[in-house]
Amino acid sequence: MAKELHLREAECEYTAPARWVHWIRMAAIIALTVTGFYLASVYVAPSVSGEPVLFLNARMRMWHLIFGCVLICATIFKTYLFFLDWRKPEVYERVSYKDVLSLKIWVEQIKYYLFLGKHPKLTGVYNPIQFVAYVGLYVLIALVSLTGLILYVHVYHDGLGGALYGIMRWFETLFGGLANVRALHHWLMWAFLLFVPVHLYMVVFNSIKGREGPLDTMLSGLKYKRKH
Repeated sequence: MAKELHLREAECEYTAPARWVHWIRMAAIIALTVTGFYLASVYVAPSVSGEPVLFLNARMRMWHLIFGCVLICATIFKTYLFFLDWRKPEVYERVSYKDVLSLKIWVEQIKYYLFLGKHPKLTGVYNPIQFVAYVGLYVLIALVSLTGLILYVHVYHDGLGGALYGIMRWFETLFGGLANVRALHHWLMWAFLLFVPVHLYMVVFNSIKGREGPLDTMLSGLKYKRKH
């Protein structure tokens, strides 16, 4: 075991801002799922009282909106890091697209997941399957944010709601009406719930099989790669 440790070297794979964004978005997705389920179908109600303070639905809506804004802002910031941050880890994220274009890397990566071969040497941080999955995640976030804003402007007509009303009504028409927007917003949540367990499984899989420490990479930022 000691000999194997000497054959590895720690390398920074994720900067502190990238790690913070990851955990902030995770917290936002959890909060949005819980509050979104409640708003879609109320599953608990406060005890009956004559006091005019039983606004649980309003509180859930408030937190849903707050964490929705947090998710949008965190994703915009992470997109900025991906395209404009020139520190080494962020550059490695960008160049991962080169492996997506390589059929050989695709085949080797699939063989690795099927226990039929070794992990291919990658150009960037993400293997092609990861890169495509994360692009899909950003598409999901963009769509769920857009449909959420369409629903938002129909409730809040001043401030941000008033400023976005015109453009959101155009998107509402594009989606075929408000009922379709609400249904799509709900279905996209289920897409997130499918992504999360698969993501966790693959992180644990790579931690055990690859022994490079990806399970704690989002805490320390370090990955322990084999020396070549």
